[in-house]
This record gives sequence, structure tokens and C-alpha cells, in this order.
Amino acid sequence: MTNAKHFPAAMRSFWAALNPFSSGVSFRVFETASIAAVVVVGVITGFVLNAQRAEPLSPTLMAVLLVSNMLPAACILIAAGHRAARKRQNRSEFYSKDMLHVRLIAIFSLVATIPTVLLVIFASILFQSGVQFWFSSTTRGVLENSQTLAKGYYTEKLNDLSDDTSAMAVDIRYALRQVEITDPDFLTASANWTLVRKLTESAIISIAPDGTQQTESVWSPDTDRKENQPWIDAKSLATLNSGQTLVANVKDDRIEAIILLFDKPRSYLYTSRAVSVPSFKLSRTAQLVLKDYENMAARSRALQLQFNIALYIVSLLIIGITLWIALRVADRLVRPINSLVDAAQKIADGDFSARVSEDMRREDEIGFLSQSFNRMTERLESQTGALIATNHQLAERRIFIEAVLESVSAGVISVGDNGIIQLANSTAEKILRGKLKSIVGKQFHVIAPALAELAKDSSRGVVQLGDGPEPLTVAVTVSPREQGSVVTFEDISQQLADQRRAAWSDVARRIAHEIKNPLTPIQLAAERLQRRFGKQLTQDQAIFEQLTSTIVRQVGDLRNIVDEFSSFARMPKPLFRPENVHDIVGHAVFMFEVAHPDVRFTYRQNVDAPMLTSDRRQLGQAITNLLKNAVESIQERKKENDADGVISVDLNADGASLVISIADNGIGLPADRQRILEPYITNRATGSGLGLAIVKKITEEHFGEISLTDNPGGGAVVTLKFIPDLVAAKVAKSAEAPATSN
Repeated sequence: MTNAKHFPAAMRSFWAALNPFSSGVSFRVFETASIAAVVVVGVITGFVLNAQRAEPLSPTLMAVLLVSNMLPAACILIAAGHRAARKRQNRSEFYSKDMLHVRLIAIFSLVATIPTVLLVIFASILFQSGVQFWFSSTTRGVLENSQTLAKGYYTEKLNDLSDDTSAMAVDIRYALRQVEITDPDFLTASANWTLVRKLTESAIISIAPDGTQQTESVWSPDTDRKENQPWIDAKSLATLNSGQTLVANVKDDRIEAIILLFDKPRSYLYTSRAVSVPSFKLSRTAQLVLKDYENMAARSRALQLQFNIALYIVSLLIIGITLWIALRVADRLVRPINSLVDAAQKIADGDFSARVSEDMRREDEIGFLSQSFNRMTERLESQTGALIATNHQLAERRIFIEAVLESVSAGVISVGDNGIIQLANSTAEKILRGKLKSIVGKQFHVIAPALAELAKDSSRGVVQLGDGPEPLTVAVTVSPREQGSVVTFEDISQQLADQRRAAWSDVARRIAHEIKNPLTPIQLAAERLQRRFGKQLTQDQAIFEQLTSTIVRQVGDLRNIVDEFSSFARMPKPLFRPENVHDIVGHAVFMFEVAHPDVRFTYRQNVDAPMLTSDRRQLGQAITNLLKNAVESIQERKKENDADGVISVDLNADGASLVISIADNGIGLPADRQRILEPYITNRATGSGLGLAIVKKITEEHFGEISLTDNPGGGAVVTLKFIPDLVAAKVAKSAEAPATSN
């Protein structure tokens, strides 16, 4: 069995064998050689026939001459069919050397030529052998002798049966005038008459008005006769009806006679007698053969030539008709196929209105295919139109949904039932992407374990994303769908921080109000005790002075804390004016450089005349608080390591932004560094924790951003980023708002 993977190669080899005219050169050589072969073989055949005029040719020689003339002529027919197929093929717009016309011509040529050649050879040899037998002296003698013998035997047997049948008919007519045909005595007598005359069988047959034969009486040992089989054949019955009273016939193994018994109702006597089968067949055959033999003997050579010429013509006609049928079949097949191919190519190019012409008279597979193809294209056209309209609507909806998703501040993720993220908006990508190019196509529990865990257990909740320096607190909503769920989460870190800041502002205001009132009487009472009783005490005066001084000093510290509370709780609205940031930052650095000579300050300015619409006092307070925190961080570190303190201040321009960066080599930032921007959160042993909260509030009111990062050499880096044009625009817009409302 041929391996499946070698099947295309085997088919190509088989087709190469069927189509030897793949190139024009080989076809012209084949055509020329065929014509030359016809001429050469014709000349040779003429010489052979002229050399033997008297007697018929031998069977082998005649068959060779016939096949030799037929093969080149058949090749010329095949070449003509191939040329016609090429012309049809060249008119087709789907040109190829292996198209259907050429293939059918090649296949039909093989199918027609090979059996025809074999049949011609067989018929020619068989005919020649018969001719030799017919015209031999032995055959002539046998036929002449058998004819004489058969003629006498045939005549004698027929005469005997005719005489016996006529005599028996006389007896039956006489008996039926005396008794009925159904009488048992008649039946017995009829059987006796049959046996006495050595008949094989006898029967009385009547003819009904409708022409059917009815058996009235029968005597026959033949049990194989069919029940409805007629006794008298149609030819004999026609002869009897024409007026002849007795008919005798010869069958294969018997002779039979039919004689008219009665005219009304019309009935016949049928008799038969078995004879020797070989002798009777011999006599019959001898008569026919001897008669034809005399006629054929005179024209034996003419019959031989006529028969072979007839074989030659018939064989070429068979091949020619086969090629013509092949062309017609190819035309019938190729025309609708080309129409289908043309329509299919139009459909492939996007023209779904293409149709093939339907021949309503065709009820074959091609007609059904054309109708099915047109129904398919109609359905494709309608479905494609519906799909295009639907896709257009879906595209518009998708654009709308994407615009909505991109415009919302919340992160939106669509998760499939297999746990893979199918869709994510830009907010979700920004929060969860990390170092990945995209989170789409990733496992949800790998990208966001906390969100995935919450999505399993509940539909709403608050989780913290990330465990690094800047974790996010998000509010999560899970919406289940048929396959998976939609997870929406929004960063509420700033919202929580604002809520805590507002709460601390309220607390600070209440504390400042409640504590500030009793501080002044306490301080005045302590100072009065010190002035009035300090000099009067003779014993433990130093202790008294120390205690009263401690009270006064602690009250001062409490007053400073209360002032910070008041400053945080009641920070005035900034008064924006164009200010030179270099002057503000430089002045603050100079003041701390004078106050802390043990710390090395470095100030670098990379911007000429950096102007920013700001509140000079508040911006200066923010820079001062940052420098103060840096100094205190260095002092905390010095308790553990007596290294030199270094504070670097940089004023740079980053595109349209103005950046103030303050770096120190102090104790650094805590792990949860964003918390220290909230009120009363600090990582040092002393301090109220309001410094960075005030800085953040001032920065936000100046429409800026604050960020905390680690200093590569140890310590912390605090960066303030402002966009001067944005601040100026915001301030101008807020200044125009009251006038517009009025």
C-alpha cells in the first residue's frame, strides 16, 4: 500500500504518464511522427496485398497489418483531440497546462485506445482462423456429406410426427363427439393413443377470446414445464391462424406438431417426440453452413479485406467518438466550473454579490452545485452585511466603552473563568503592571494576589496593594458575569490621607483651643512665684529656682506645640505672587548653615531666575521644615555613628517643571514612608510629626507633588515638583471665578 505522504508524488507521476505533451515541442514531434507512420505503414500494406492476390492472408499477418495501420491513425486522432482541447483551454481565463480538457482527452484516449486495439487483434485473428477453417477441403467434405444425411433424417422425422398427429386428431375428434373431454374414459384413451404412437407428450389446447392458451387435457412426463408456459409458440400460432391446419417444428431435443382440432371453439392438438439431440443439431447446422459456404467461397478474400477494413474504420470511429465525447464532457464540466471559480475569486476579493448562472434544465450534480453555490453566496452576502453592521456597532460601542474606561480614575479588570486577565484599562495597567509590558493575558492571582483573594470571598472590600515603600489602599468592587468577573478598584490612599488630615486638623484646633488658655496663667503664676518668693527663701532656694524655671520652660515648649497645632489647623490661604524661588531656597539654606555649623550644606542652582507664582512665606516654611527634618535626621544618626552630616539642596528644571530636591545622610526613611506625610507620624524620638504634613499641604495648595526616596549613600531625598505655567493658570482661573460669579 502506498504511504499517504507519498500520494501526491505518485499522482504527479501517473499524470505525467497520461500527459506526454506537457511541452509544445514534444507534441509537435508526436504529431509529425504519427503522420509519417501512417504514410509508411500504408505503403507497406499495399505491397503486401499486391503480393498475395489469390488467397486470403494468414491471420497473424492480417492482424499485424491492421494494428500497424490503426495505431498511427489513432495517434493522429488523439493529437487532433489534444489540439482541440488546447484551443479550448487557451480561451479560458484560468489557463494551465493541466486543465480539465487536456486531462480528459488523455484519460479517454487511454481508456478507448487500449481496449480497442486488443479487441481488434482478437477479432482479426478469430476471423482469419475461421476463414481458414471454412475454406479447408475437410470442412467442405464434412458439410456436403452431413447435409445429405441431415436432410433425409429431418424430413423423415417430421413426416412421421405429422402423420401420427393427424391420426390422433381423427381419433380425438371422434371420441369428443361421444363423450365430454373431462370424462375419465376419454383421458384414458388419450393417454393410450399417445403411448401407442410413441409420443413424448400430448395436449389439447383451447384459445380464449383474449388470446390466452388454456390446457383442456394433457399427458406429459415433463415435470419441469412451468405452470403458465404456453404450449404453442407465437410463430406457430400465427401460422395456424393464417389458414394452415398443421405445423411441425424442430426444438433443441424434440420435434413437435400442432394440428387444428375444432374451429369453434378454436382448439388444437399438440404432440411432441424426443429425438437424438446431436444428430438433429448436426442436420440443422449442416444445412445452414453448406448454403452459406458456397456463397462465401467465391468472395473469401474480399470478405477478409472488408472485415479488416470495417474493423479499422470502426476502431477509429470508436476512438474519435470517445475523444469527441471527452471534449463535450469537458465543455459541460468546465463551463460551470469556470463560472464557479470566477465567482469564488470574486467572493475571495470581497464581492459577495457574485453569482453563477443557473441552467434550470440541468438537474444533475453541477446544476445542484450552482444552485447551492448561489444560495451560499446569498446567505454569505446577507450574513456579511449583518456582520459588518454589527461589527460597526460593536466597534462604536467598544470605542465608547474604552473611552469611558480610560476616562475613569478607577482601575477596571475583566477576568475570565480560567483566572486570566482579558481586559484592563490604563489605570489598572499603571497600578499593577510593574515591570511587565501589559497585564493582559496573565494570571490574576499572580499579578494581584490580594485582589484575587478578595474577589473569591466577597463582592466589596478594601485591600492594600504592594508591600514596598509606597503601598496603595484601594476600594474593590467585584461584579460577577457568565464567564469570569469584572473587578473595579480605586486608589483611596489620598482620600484616606485627606480624611485623616481633616480629622487631625479638627483635633489640633480643639487641642490648641483647650490647652492654650491655661498655659498663660500657669506661666504667669510660675514667674510670680519665682520673683516674689525666690529671694525670701533661705533654705532650698536653688531647688526652688530650678523647679520654677522648669515649669516656665515646659510651658514654653507646650506653647510652641500649641502654635504648631494652630499653624497646621488654621493655615491661612496662600497669597500667590510671582516669586524668585532661588531667593526663597537660598535664604532658608543660609539660615540653617549659620545655625548648624557642624553640618555641611551644599546648594546647587541649575536654573536662571526660577520664577514661581507662590506664597513666599508658606513656600519658605515648607523648605525650612524639610531642612529642619534633615538636620534632626542627621542628629539622630550621630547618636549611633559620629560621621559628618551632609545636606544637598538642588534647584533644577525638568522640562516644564521646577524641581527642588533636598538630600541628607541621616537615618533614612521608614518602610511605610508615605505614612510620615500624615499628621503626627514620625520616625524620630522627638517631634510632633506635623512638619512633613505641613509641607505636603503647602505643596498641594501650590498644585505641586512631593515624593520621598532613599539616598543611595544613606539617608533620604525629598523632592518638590512644581509646574510654573500650571500654577499660574490655576491661580488666574481661581482669581477670575469670583468676578464671573458676581
